[in-house]
Amino acid sequence: MHLADILIHVNETLGVTEQASMEEELRKLKGVIAPRFNNQTPHLLLVAYDPQEIDSYNLLIRVKANGYNAQLVGM
Repeated sequence: MHLADILIHVNETLGVTEQASMEEELRKLKGVIAPRFNNQTPHLLLVAYDPQEIDSYNLLIRVKANGYNAQLVGM
């Protein structure tokens, strides 16, 4: 398994419940290992994933499909 990390900036302020829901939805995708928000940077979503299974563009699309404005952040 190959691992990569991507940082997604979500423009909206998500509450704890919304963050948990987004993390759970991403966790269900094949290739996603660990999506997580940080309490100190609530607009940033770090996702560890297997790039052979899913790519960063599709992760971003999934966040946007939930009605959020978001961008990939270079790391």
